[in-house]
Order: sequence, then C-alpha cells, then structure tokens
Amino acid sequence: MARRPAVPFFELHSENFFAAGGPNRELLDALREDYPLSLHGVGLSLGAADALDAEHLAQLRALVAQVEPGLVSEHVCWGAIDGRHYNDLLPLPYTEEALALMTQRVQQVQETLGRTILVENVSSYIHFTHSTLREWEFLAELSRRSGCGLLLDVNNVYVNSVNHGFDPLDFLDGIPGERVGEMHLAGFTRKQGLGGELLIDSHNRRVDDAVWDLYAAAVQRFGPKPSLIEWDQDLPDFAVLEDEARIATEHLHARAAVPA
Repeated sequence: MARRPAVPFFELHSENFFAAGGPNRELLDALREDYPLSLHGVGLSLGAADALDAEHLAQLRALVAQVEPGLVSEHVCWGAIDGRHYNDLLPLPYTEEALALMTQRVQQVQETLGRTILVENVSSYIHFTHSTLREWEFLAELSRRSGCGLLLDVNNVYVNSVNHGFDPLDFLDGIPGERVGEMHLAGFTRKQGLGGELLIDSHNRRVDDAVWDLYAAAVQRFGPKPSLIEWDQDLPDFAVLEDEARIATEHLHARAAVPA
C-alpha cells in the first residue's frame, strides 16, 4: 500500500473492522485517505430463522457512520442458527416464505443504517426441491420489495449455472439491470462431485475465461459498474491482482466506448 496502487476503490469485510483501534483500523484509516471504500459483510445471516444479531447490526451501523463507505453490501444467505455460526454462506430455498423473511431483514438493515444496501448472490452446491422460484426471480423480487440494490457476483452465476444446469445468460436477463450496483469476479476450482464435475467458488486463482465472457455480457447489458476482484486464499503478488483488475477495466472501457 505504500506505493498507492492505481485502483479505483478497495472493498473490506465489515466484520474485520468492528474492533476499535489496532492494526486493522490503522489500515482502514490509511486507505480512507486515498481511496473510496466499500464495506462487504459476511456475518449478518440475513436469511436465518433467528432474529438478526442486534449487537452485530449495531457494530455495523457504527462502522458505516465512521467510514462513510460508497457501498455497503451483504449476502442472500444464512450462516447461523440457535447461536451456532457456520463457516460458510449457505443458500436459501427460493420460496415465498424465504422471500418474505429476506425482504423484512433487508428493510430492517436499511432502516438501521439509514441507507440502501446491496445484496449478493452466493455460490451453491445443493438445491432445495421445494423451491418455487429461480434464483434470479428471487433476487429481482427481493430488490423490488425491499428497495435494495444487487451485487452481481458473476463468478457465482457461472459456478451455479454449471452446478445446477441453467443458462447463465437467463440469470442476467432475469434481474433488473438498474438495480445492479456492483459486480464481483473471482476464480473457481473444479472438483469431482457425486453427479459429475462440480465448480467451487474458491477465490484462489485467476478469473476463468468463461467468467470473463459472462462479465462482458453483464457489462453489455448493465453498463459499467464498480467491479472487484476477490482473491482470499493462496494470495499472489499484488501485481497479479492489478493485472486482473486491468482486464476488468478493459471490459468496462470497451463497453463505455460503444456508441449508444
């Protein structure tokens, strides 16, 4: 960070900065001086049957008030129940009941924070037989009912399209483009599952060519949006991350250069 890389913004996991003081907050304060910031939560467990964690939400509200980020986001998932927290972002059944619960939770968060949030589609490796909506229909209706925006994780769309057998372009066509406020890109890992090949949203390698193609299609549909490279494991040299960001920027500029 000492050389101030030429990137448009940084995104931080909200929960890593709940504690006052310490090296994490020093890093946050240093980044704030030179870059716009986005806060991306992983722990609210919006879709859980339990009520939202009041302390967690209060800590998030305090952090948002201090940092004044450009974007605040969370996931369409659950990850805690009966006081037990799981080390994953678990998918929801896409039902009217789950939609009503998620709508109420998103509205509660937005009212507490005093601002609109974005919600992100997650990767999944199972599906619920009693789902009555497609994932993109669920997201579109959640956005309409709650007024939230969408954080489109393009890698997760592609991963789920392979794992669950749908056309990823149907996903892009099924969500309201005007509600997309940000996009994520990441690498995936191929594994052999019980029913064949399974893609894992591993965040430990470069973005796959198929995901870049889908990203280009998303940019074509929705226009240039703030876009982030996620890389959480097996971290490479920062130059590799900058190169991935450069490719994303080239896609954004190519779309911006197309005459209307």
